[in-house]
Amino acid sequence: MKRSKIKYLLQSDLVDNQVNAKGWVRTKREGKNVTFIALNDGSTIKNIQIVVDMEKLPEATIKDINTGACISVNGVLVKSQGKGQSVELIAEHIEILGLADPEVYPLQPKKHSLEFLREIAHLRPRTNTISAIMRIRHNLAFAIHKFFNDKGFFYMHTPIVTGSDAEGAGEMFRVSTLDPKTPPLNEDGSVNYKEDFFGKETNLTVSGQLEAEVGAMSLGEVYTFGPTFRAENSNTSRHLAEFWMIEPEMAFYDLNDNMDLAEEFVKSIISYILDNCMDDLEFLDKRAADEEKNKPQNERNELGLIERMKFVVENEFERLEYTEAIQVLLNSKPHKKKKFKFPVEWGIDLQSEHERYLVEKHYKKPVILTNYPKDIKAFYMKQNPDGKTVGAMDILFPGIGEIIGGSQREENLEKLKTRMEEMDVPESELWWYLELRKFGTAPHSGFGLGFERMMLFVTGMGNIRDVIPFPRTPQNAEF
Repeated sequence: MKRSKIKYLLQSDLVDNQVNAKGWVRTKREGKNVTFIALNDGSTIKNIQIVVDMEKLPEATIKDINTGACISVNGVLVKSQGKGQSVELIAEHIEILGLADPEVYPLQPKKHSLEFLREIAHLRPRTNTISAIMRIRHNLAFAIHKFFNDKGFFYMHTPIVTGSDAEGAGEMFRVSTLDPKTPPLNEDGSVNYKEDFFGKETNLTVSGQLEAEVGAMSLGEVYTFGPTFRAENSNTSRHLAEFWMIEPEMAFYDLNDNMDLAEEFVKSIISYILDNCMDDLEFLDKRAADEEKNKPQNERNELGLIERMKFVVENEFERLEYTEAIQVLLNSKPHKKKKFKFPVEWGIDLQSEHERYLVEKHYKKPVILTNYPKDIKAFYMKQNPDGKTVGAMDILFPGIGEIIGGSQREENLEKLKTRMEEMDVPESELWWYLELRKFGTAPHSGFGLGFERMMLFVTGMGNIRDVIPFPRTPQNAEF
C-alpha cells in the first residue's frame, strides 16, 4: 500500500478507507486492551494517533515499539473518538522498520534543553521545536526565491572560494592545498602562495555582493542566496562561522528604490510564512511566550511572535536619516536616565538597544535608517555631497534590531579609488570591480539579508545556532 503523509491524513476525506502511514514514534501509551501510539513523519508538527487492539497484533511487536522507533502502519482511518485530533488510524498491521532502544535513545518524551539538543544535532529535528523551525526554514527559502523570480530577477551563483575580502574585515577562512608543515617559502620567509592550487592566497567568501554587482551591470537585476563564512572568534547567540546570505543587486536603482524593494521584500516573505506555516508558528509562539516569562521585565518583548510578524507586515516603515535618529536617542528617557549600556553620539555604530528603542518605543513601527557616517561603513557605498556620510540604509525590526543592511553603490571610478586607498583596500585585488566603473558605469544599489537572522525573527528563537541544521561556531564542527 502506498504511504500517505500524516499531514494529509489529518486533513483528508479518506475516513473509513484503508491507508498506510510511516513515521517515528513520539509516545506509546498502553491501556488494558488498547495501546495508543503517537506517530509523526515530519510533514506536520501534529501527530496521528494509532489505535492498536492488543488482541489483534503480536504482543512481541507491540513490546518493541518504543519512543524513537520507526514503524509502518496499515489500517483504517476513522473519525477520532477522543479530543485533540479529528481522525485516528485503527492499526491492522504494523511493521517495525527501525528499533530504538529506550535505554539509550536520548530523545525520551520529556522537555530537553536547547543546549542538550545541539549536542545531538543528528536527532534534534525529531523534536517539535526543531522540526517546526526546519519546516519554516524551507518555506522561508522558497518564499525568497519566489519573490525575486516573480519580480524578474536572475538567481546568480557567486563564488564560495575568493581572492578578495568584500567587507575588508580580514577575518576569513583560508583555502589552501599547501602542506601546513612544510609550505613553500619566499626569500623573506613568508608563504609562497604562487605555488598553491589557485596560484594566489584564497579564502572562503564573506559576501557575494561584489560579484553580484557584475551580474547587475549586465543582467539588470540579480540576487545571490548562498553560504558565507566569517572566521570571527565569537561565541555569542548572534554569531555563526557559516551562514547564508541573500544579496540582491540592481542596476538603475537609487537609494529610495533600494529601500522600496527591501521593504516590499521582507513584507512579502514574512506574509508567506504567516500564510503557510501557521501550525508551526502557533507552537513556536506559545514556546516564545513561555520563554519570555523567565526574562527580566525590562528585557521582555512586548509583542508575541505572530504579533511581531504582523507588526512588520501591517505597518509602513518609518524612514529617517542617521543624524535624526541620533537626535531622537539623545532626547530619549533611557539616554537621559543613563539606562542605555552604550553611549550615544554622532559617529557611533548603533547598538541593538538603540535600534530597538527607535522601533519599539519611539516610532512603534519598523524603521529604515539612511545616510550613515562614512567612517563606519564599507568602501563601496556611494559618498554623499556632504563628505561625511554615505548612501547607506539599514532596516530595523522589533525584538532584533538591524535585519537588513544595504546602500547605493559608488559608481564614480575616482571617488571609489580614493575611498579604497583611504581604507587600505588593494586595487590589485579588485581591478575587475573597478573596471565596472570604467566601462559603461551606471547607478546601482543592493542590500544583504542574513538568512539566519530572519529565521530568528520568524521563529522567535533566541540563539542563532537553533535555526540552522548544523551550526558552525568556534571549536564546533561535530556534524
